[in-house]
Amino acid sequence: MPLGLRNKKKGKSKETSTLVEGEAPLARGRGDEEEDVVAAAASPPPQGPIRLVFHTQLAHGSPTGRVEGFASVRELYAKIADAFHIAPAEIMFCTLNTHKIDMDKLLGVQIGLEDFIFAHIKGLKKEVEVFKSEDALGLTITDNGNGCAFIKRIKAGSLIDQIKVICVGDHIESINGKSVVGYRHYEVAKNLKDLDKGQTFTLKLVEPMKSFEMIEPRSKGGSFAEGKIFRGKETLRLRSKGPATVEEMPSDVEEKATKKVDDLLEMYMGIRDLELAATMVEAGKGKNNPDEFAVALDEALGDFAFPDEFVFDVWGAIGDAVQGRL
Repeated sequence: MPLGLRNKKKGKSKETSTLVEGEAPLARGRGDEEEDVVAAAASPPPQGPIRLVFHTQLAHGSPTGRVEGFASVRELYAKIADAFHIAPAEIMFCTLNTHKIDMDKLLGVQIGLEDFIFAHIKGLKKEVEVFKSEDALGLTITDNGNGCAFIKRIKAGSLIDQIKVICVGDHIESINGKSVVGYRHYEVAKNLKDLDKGQTFTLKLVEPMKSFEMIEPRSKGGSFAEGKIFRGKETLRLRSKGPATVEEMPSDVEEKATKKVDDLLEMYMGIRDLELAATMVEAGKGKNNPDEFAVALDEALGDFAFPDEFVFDVWGAIGDAVQGRL
């Protein structure tokens, strides 16, 4: 039975429009004054692409800047860095609508058109020795899409949870002296998993620069956020390949499927990645069986070499979402 998460592919219409730089009408976000409203209402509707401008601040405190004209996370980080005269590599991750280190508010592949972007930059460096007394460390790793892998969650009661100097939001810079800067989150997770049990290893970490009382709790009961993954009537969809587009909110089916696949990524690989999960859900559209889905995944994400049991579970999760069982 086809997955049918969407009835048809979106074209260049109200639902989807390609972003380009240029002198086009400006779509204002939160905090802008409502000027020229009467004049705009009396004028013919603007033609051409909409310029999207997002407000941004450094999370530990800064004036408000504006960024526009980006089509990927990497380009967004470069724009933010330029606005605040810092190097792009100094940005560890971004949160939406909060300056706190809140892993449920991380910037992903979708940005609501009213979202305010807070950039967390590198702060204190630290070196920690860890005795691996258990196979599982209790870490969930994610990355910013720009060469910086960091800790997204520490499982309550786990080995790492007992080492209070290691915190959610810390960038993992090296493992046993081997730099992992530029590695994807799944590569860092595999390096940690492959460490021998019963041995001591060394982590070099970098904390995000903090202001007073900006840290959320280490763990929120081990469960993912219950709210919607994406917010706003329309979102900016950033793509690793191709231009960014403005799209309507994902459907409830897509949202539930993406959330479940993200749970499976953590279970099998020790990572959280909504962009990756959404890509896998998209790969399942129109596929009639697990074999077709496996081929589509291999074409889209062959570098990951997902195990067969994981692919089968993801196929089942998507099917459960379509059938209303999630």
